[in-house]
Amino acid sequence: MTNKNNKKPRGRSMDFIEANGVALRCELSGGGDRALVLVHEMGGSLESWDDVAPRFAKSRRVLRYDTRGAGLSQKVRGELTLDTMADDIAALLDQFGIAGKVALAGIAVGGAIALHFAARYPERASAVAVGSPATGIAAERRAPALERLAKIEAAGMAIAVEESMLNGYAPELRGDIARFERFRTRWLGNDPSSYATIWRMLAAAEMQDELTRLKCPVLVIGGSLDRVRPPALAQGVAKAIPDARYAEIRTGHYMAVQTPDVLFDCIDEFLKSVGA
Repeated sequence: MTNKNNKKPRGRSMDFIEANGVALRCELSGGGDRALVLVHEMGGSLESWDDVAPRFAKSRRVLRYDTRGAGLSQKVRGELTLDTMADDIAALLDQFGIAGKVALAGIAVGGAIALHFAARYPERASAVAVGSPATGIAAERRAPALERLAKIEAAGMAIAVEESMLNGYAPELRGDIARFERFRTRWLGNDPSSYATIWRMLAAAEMQDELTRLKCPVLVIGGSLDRVRPPALAQGVAKAIPDARYAEIRTGHYMAVQTPDVLFDCIDEFLKSVGA
């Protein structure tokens, strides 16, 4: 496999690439015939996969990136759609010369992006595994969510960090306190306006119809300690997708960070079982 500049990736290649009209930070690692795209949660970055990506890279190419508006990728303002987020993945694959079908794994909003990519580019998706997928917001939750966002934009991420950590990073999962503190501090570094823009994208998302039309194998993972999107919501997404599998593991909302080993085993077993 070669990238656009005809250079062969060696081991691990961190880069900044302008794709689909935006600057994205990304990393391509591993090797082999199969490829996997990892999409992080809202408020996260490609570092969310630090303890998962290397294990997948032993047997496949792994592409992870900061979604637009997150991490060190270009910040966003105004309207943002899932179409744009899915098109970013397609553009990155094109830039790296990754043709054919790829598997995708995403957490929370990253799960919604991965599922939408499979719906928008069915010819490019071999399988999708998603943890606590954020495929929309219930109507009764939209007004308070948007009110909270206005406060974050005005006062910054610190105003929401304790609630977000309590609901998303359960105290039961903070045995590795250094890992928790590192994630919390990185979360505080988000650009408040970009974070709010991504949240509004989620609030406007209507994915129910497209979920029923997905053709590739799908695994939906619920986190028994996820208080942001409890297992019942993840299970509801699985039920909407034809022949989707559902698994529940002891983890929280930020599962790639909190329980990387358990998450890897769950996704790896699924991908192997469907030949993706």
